[in-house]
Amino acid sequence: DSLSKEQKMKLLSEIQEDSQWLIRMVENLLSVTRIDSDTNKVQVKKTDTVLEELIDAVIVKFHSRYPNQKVEIELPDEFISIPMDAMLIQQVLMNLLENAIHHAKGMTRLELGVTLEGENVLIKISDDGCGIPDSKMKQLFTGYLERGEEAADSSRHNMGIGLSVCAAIIKAHKSELHVEKLAEKGVRFYFSLEMEGEDE
Repeated sequence: DSLSKEQKMKLLSEIQEDSQWLIRMVENLLSVTRIDSDTNKVQVKKTDTVLEELIDAVIVKFHSRYPNQKVEIELPDEFISIPMDAMLIQQVLMNLLENAIHHAKGMTRLELGVTLEGENVLIKISDDGCGIPDSKMKQLFTGYLERGEEAADSSRHNMGIGLSVCAAIIKAHKSELHVEKLAEKGVRFYFSLEMEGEDE
């Protein structure tokens, strides 16, 4: 009752917008987990997407949730357009950034970098946090961990979609999600996408 009419309308508008986003996300996630019975492959709907615009959208959304966390961005000067399911790739990047917030204890630096490698674009998210124990590295993308361990892709602190689903999304784009320990400290998640490819 203490809210004004304008405040109530603003909140309702945000609820409606988030609900519509959630519906689209669920529909896309369902499409990723649906196997085509004829080809036995996951199908995604790709459209040409300007990479810089996609990353800008991710950073804006990330900063709206974590305004105090700086993300260092490294992008090539070239114009890059990639056929992809933009909403799903956005959610992968959001999830990887959020994982660093919730699990990379002691982190002082968070980076999102893009480099060109021939016809591919390599996308990397790195932090200088506490790292990941060797015992968890092999199971990181499976969704299965030893009992008693806290999942590295736990969504208890956020609405993340989990590393196993991230890996499935990247696989549906004919690539793989990788993780590596950095020499100093922290970890780097990375994957590549083709700049040009035939629609499946």
